Formats: sequence, C-alpha cells, structure tokens
Amino acid sequence: MKIKNAIRVLSCWILSTSVFGTPVVWGQQKIDPSNTLFFKEPAQHFYEALPLGNGSLGALVFGGPNHDRIVLNEKTLWSGGVQDPDRENAYQSLAKIQEYLIAGDNKSAQDLLQKNFVAKGQGSGFGNGANVPYGCYQVLADCFIDWKDTTNAYTNYKRYLYLDSSIVITSWERDGIKFQQDIFSSIPAKVIAIKLKASEKGALNFTVGLHRKEHAKVSASGNQVTLDGQLPNGDKAGMKFASVLKASLKSGQIKVVSDKLEISNADEVLLIIGAATDYNIKNVAKPGPKPLPQVMRDVKKASKETFDKLFVEHLSRFKYYYDKASFKLNASEPGTGALSTPERLVRYADNNDDPQLPVLYYNFGRYLLISSSLPGSLPANLQGIWAEEYQTPWNGDYHLNINIQMNYWLAEANGLGDLTLPLHEFTRSLVEPGKKTAKAYYDAPGWVAHVIANPWGFTAPGEGAGWGSTLTGGAWLTEHIWEHYNFTRDTDFLKKYYPVLKEAALFFSSILIEEPKHHWLVTAPSNSPENTYVMPNGFKGQTCMGPTMDMQICRELFNNTIQAAAILNVDSKFSERLKNIIPRLAPNQIGAAGDLNEWLDDWADGEPQHRHVSHLYGLHPYDEITTWDTPELAKAVKETLRQRGDGGTGWSKAWKINFWARLGDGDHALKLLHQLLHPVAIPGNHIQYSGGGTYANLFCAHPPFQIDGNLGGTAGITEMLLQSQGKNQTIRILPALPTQASWQAGSVKGLRARGAFQLDFNWANGQLQKGDIYSLKGNECSLYLPENFYVIDEDNEIMAKKVPYARIVTFPTQSLKHYKIISEFER
Repeated sequence: MKIKNAIRVLSCWILSTSVFGTPVVWGQQKIDPSNTLFFKEPAQHFYEALPLGNGSLGALVFGGPNHDRIVLNEKTLWSGGVQDPDRENAYQSLAKIQEYLIAGDNKSAQDLLQKNFVAKGQGSGFGNGANVPYGCYQVLADCFIDWKDTTNAYTNYKRYLYLDSSIVITSWERDGIKFQQDIFSSIPAKVIAIKLKASEKGALNFTVGLHRKEHAKVSASGNQVTLDGQLPNGDKAGMKFASVLKASLKSGQIKVVSDKLEISNADEVLLIIGAATDYNIKNVAKPGPKPLPQVMRDVKKASKETFDKLFVEHLSRFKYYYDKASFKLNASEPGTGALSTPERLVRYADNNDDPQLPVLYYNFGRYLLISSSLPGSLPANLQGIWAEEYQTPWNGDYHLNINIQMNYWLAEANGLGDLTLPLHEFTRSLVEPGKKTAKAYYDAPGWVAHVIANPWGFTAPGEGAGWGSTLTGGAWLTEHIWEHYNFTRDTDFLKKYYPVLKEAALFFSSILIEEPKHHWLVTAPSNSPENTYVMPNGFKGQTCMGPTMDMQICRELFNNTIQAAAILNVDSKFSERLKNIIPRLAPNQIGAAGDLNEWLDDWADGEPQHRHVSHLYGLHPYDEITTWDTPELAKAVKETLRQRGDGGTGWSKAWKINFWARLGDGDHALKLLHQLLHPVAIPGNHIQYSGGGTYANLFCAHPPFQIDGNLGGTAGITEMLLQSQGKNQTIRILPALPTQASWQAGSVKGLRARGAFQLDFNWANGQLQKGDIYSLKGNECSLYLPENFYVIDEDNEIMAKKVPYARIVTFPTQSLKHYKIISEFER
C-alpha cells in the first residue's frame, strides 16, 4: 500500500508540473475538451464562476483582473438549530383524516390535515427559513481581490477549470506583464490555496480581504484577515463560524488597511484560506469546539508549505477518487478545443455535434460529487456546497422526495461508493428524531421522515398539506443503504446500517390501512410528490391514500429488509410478517389511457406534464419494472413518459434520461441530455425560474441552480453504458447506446455492477469489441452475452461458450479474479 501511495504521489507531481510548473507557457495551457471548462472572460455572475471543493470547503472563482471575487462556502454553515417541530397530539386527527379518505371526501381530509397534521411552528418558512428555527444553508463569505494599476485594459484573458486535477488557473496580460492565478481547495490540508504570480518582479499590487454582509465581524492584523461570526437560530443565537485568510509574499510589502491587506511590489503571493463552524456532526444538539482556533491551526500549518507541495498532496487524494472510472468517446469535432464552454453550449444547442461535451458533462458530475461529498461530513445539499446567498433557494436543504437521492445515483456505478457514506450517516442521524415524529403523527413504532430535512434532524411533515405529508422520504433514503451493499457485498456495512432499514420497515408495516375497494393495504395520508389529482367530482387536491410511489417504496423497503435479515441471519419472525404484507400492498395499475396510474384510482392529472414522475419509481431507481420481466408495465411506463412529455426542470430532465435508458432507448435518452445541456441565459442577472437547462459554468438550471440535475445527468449517462438491475442483477453492456455516429466508438473503465463486479470495455460500430470483468467478492456472475462472444478466465478456460445469438449466461467467479469477454475472432 505504501508503494502504491508513493507511485500515486510521484505521478501527481509529474502531472502537477504540466499544470502549473515550469513547462507551462503563460496562458497556453492545453485544453482537453472532455476534462476542461474554459472561459475567455471573467465571470459576471455566479453562473459563470468555476467551482472548487474539498468535500466541505468550497470556492467559486470569478477570475476578475480588476476586481476579483471568490465565493466561499463551508458545508456545515447553517442558521437555525435543533427544534421540536412535531405536533405531539397530531395522531389524534389521523383516524378522522383516514376516515375521510376512505369515504372519498379528500377535501375534508386535506383541510383537516392542514389544520392538525403539519409541522408545528413555522416549519421551513415555506422555503425561506434563514431566520426561523428550521434554518438555511448560507454563503460563508466573499474573498475580494482588488488590483491596482488597472487604468489600461487587460488582454489575452483565459480561465480554466481542470476537472482531472481540481484546479482553476486564470491568466491575463496588462502593459506587457503576464499575470496568473492558481487556486484549489485542498482535501488533506483543509484549506483553499491561491498562488498569484507575475512575469516581472514587483508587479503584484492589490488589496485582499474577506466580506460578509451580516452576522460576522472582520478584522486584519499583520498578514492575516479574520472573519468571526454567529448565525441566528430563530430569535436565539445559533451556530458559530470563522474564516481566516493569511498572505505570504516573495519580496514586496504587506500592510493592514482597515480590515484588508494591501500587498505592494510582490513577485509571488500565496494566500491560504480556512474556515470552520461549531457544528457537531456526532451530536447536533451540542456545539462542537470553537471554530476560530481550529481554523488558525489549519491555516498556520498549510502556510508553512509551498503551494506546489500542497497541490501535489491534494492531487494525490483527489485523483484517488477521480480516476476510479472513465468514459471516452473516440469521435472528435475539429475546432471545439478552441471554443469556450459557453460557446460550446450554444453551438451544441444549434445541433452542431460536439462529441466530447457529453463526456465533459459526465466528468463534471463526478467532479462535483467528489468536491462536495467526501466522507466525514454532511451529504451534498441542493446546491452541493456552492451558494452565494444568505437565503438559498428552498433553504439549500435536503429534499427527500428525490433531490438528495438523485445527488448520489451516480456514485456506486462509478466506483465512488465511499462518497455515499455522508448520506448513510445522515440517514442514520434521522432515526431518533424520526421515531419521535412517528409517535407524534401516527402513534407508531419505527421511524419516518417526510419531504424536507436539515442538519438539525427535522423529520416532521412540511408546513403545507399540498406537498408536506409525503411520508416515504426516509424510506427512500434506505434504498441507498441497500444499493451500497448490492454493489459492494460488504456485510459489515450491512450489519451496521441494518437497524435503519428494520426500523423504517417497522413503521410502514404498522401504519398501513385497508382501502375499501380492493382491500389492499395502503399508506394514508400521503401525497404523490408535489403533484395534483382531479377527482371525478372536480375536486383538485394532493392529499390521498396509497399513491403508486409509496406502494413501490414499501415493496422495495420490505424486500430489502427481508434480504438483509436473511444475510445477517436475524429477525426471522419480523421477516415473515413483512413477507405476508407484501402481496397485500396495492399493486402497480395500468389506467384506461394505457399509462401507469399515479394514484390508487385512475384520476386525471391536474398538471398533465408535471415535472415529478414519481409513480415511475418502480422503473428507476427501483427495478420492479423492467422491459424483460414486466413488459406490460414497461409499456405503460413508456406511455406515461409520452404523456408527460420531455419538458420540465433540470433535475426532471435528468430523471427522464435515466428512465429512457432503463427502457433501452438510448436515442431518447440522448435527446433529453441534449435538452439538459441547453444554455440558460441570465439577462441582466435576472434568473428565470422555469425551463431547465444548463448555465454557462455547466451548473444545472432547475432553475435556479440545483446540483441534482448535474449529478442525475451523469447517472443517466452511466445507465446508457451499463446496467445490472432486475431479479438476477444481470450485467448488460451498452444497454441504451445512442445510434448517433459520435457515440458509435468508445470505451469505459472502472464502472461497477451489482454483485460486486468492476467492468472495463470498449466498442466500435456500436458493438462491443472486448471487455474485462473483475470479481471483487467472488459472486456468481449473470451476464447478457452478445452473440459470438466467449467469457474466459485468467487461465484461458472458457466460462461461457459463444452461440450465434445473444443470451444470458451465468458463471462462478473467484474473488479478485479477472474474466475476459472476447469475440470469436480473438480466440
């Protein structure tokens, strides 16, 4: 292991010299169009800034040669605090709400729910919770760099984000002098490092400081700027936080001017920025250590190192994750390498081919997840870690009715399962508050979480009956626990988190009621996320019983819990109870129009093209609907997607990419990816709130920015290339490859399949050429084998014989052994 680490560090040092070392000519860095975001102008707003992150500490680089702005974020910086949002006696209204629903009086049920069955107090503040106890994720601060001697215009401006090395490099010229700024957010050092240099001695002249408009004070002394603050928790004091900026110079002078540092006549400047809060992830009700001393230690330690050494150490840690997987298309389009990223988006929207733009988007998604979700902290929120607001959209929180889950769809299949650990720990942290919510609203055992959650353990229903009572948010989170086991077959992990599944299953097995028409067991009350039905009597509402998604999630949760209990050899009686319930759950139903019903009854949609398509959960991310095992349901799913259309917000388009990939239609998936990459302009800095697409810096436009569209889009691309869902978890290579010419030849490395397998393969003319399967745990492998292909082991023994037609083969494997998929022409 030490030898491997040494090799990695050495290779990273070699790479680092090519990024910013001596061999690089000023402003002439090579652009890899599949791994580089490139701008020819400074950012004018957030949606042109380039993101960096070390899992917790984020930066958005504007790169202004006159007035530069770097937006700083710290993942745990939240207003609000632990509260008691549960209505202790809400369960007393439950029977009456259910009685109304059984009688078909949904209006009375919804009215009573709004009165007695929502969160106590102000809830999330209807998405504006910065100053209520629910709280809000907030920007940490801005770092401003104001350059002197800016009378003359700058020229030859370039700004790059190198995804494969996690660094932003900005360069420009003024008065014949070349300037360059290199910046990254270090994983091991826990700081942001900025190096500023010029081609002539003494040419660096600027002021630098930290700014926050509220709840903080800024001071400067010596070569250091300190920001110290405390956010509100409603009308009480909340979280403490701090940030420190320290400057080191090669020659030149530094002095304090007000609360900033003025740097004059320097040759090279190193700026180190650190930040922390007193959020205590192990006990959110009790503040952790004071943040300022912690930040001072991190900054002091990092300032003793050279920029190059800090970068090499960071690069080694970053590439450990980034190099886990790769996807390449062999096609190229001449001239695209010279275009900026915004120019490429516009060109692509005009139906000009850019084969490497989908690859860039895939890589950007992986980059964003690595940069916002390393183990040891909170999971990525609605904006990952990147926000410029004091009141972020929808509080920048954890929406449990798809958004946080979509953030992590890409992880397992791309070898990034370690990055899901913050999500699993967050899920486990909701169990205890979720037990209180289960008791208060349902008088039930086990735990529940509804639609919204925050770092303070909020599990109560939301404050609005129209959206807030969806009760399967926590159960959906448990799917990721089972999926991590599915991909890794790590029984120690499963044993650790099994209680989370069991307690969720206990809750749902306790609260189901019998509906009167078919005597199926259903949830009640609930919603189909954020959508509206129209009853035959004309009532338009949201509160209902047994929406299709709830029933799919219940089946998944119960089946996963049963399998986990069997693997761990525990809870046989509880498993039998769940087995007896599953056949009684309301099934998937096909409506009169041939689509899949969203509600228990075949009601009309209040909004026929609604952005949520929650009743297709059974197709993706769950797999109880497949084209091969349930063709009639798959046909109904396709009809549902036809009726819903291809429109919607950014994340909605991303989900539809995954749907169409699961249906085996790569061309439709690519059509939606093309729409997802449609450039969204911000005229006059005014953000539009509809339409979906992509901003200039590739951030997904919900709009406004939500990271789930980026990460869900990457997951969709992965589903186009490799799948392993279904009863037998059969590996299917290129299950939804588009017929577009630029997709007909390519390769992938490091993709993962359920059953603990890793795959590398390449293709040409739209057909598999050869592949490699690495068995990580020695499980039996089920593979959809193309016609006239063999599977052979390391000793050249045939594991699966070729036949003149494609078919499913199964063969035993040994742990850590390698198996080749070869055509008859290679043998």
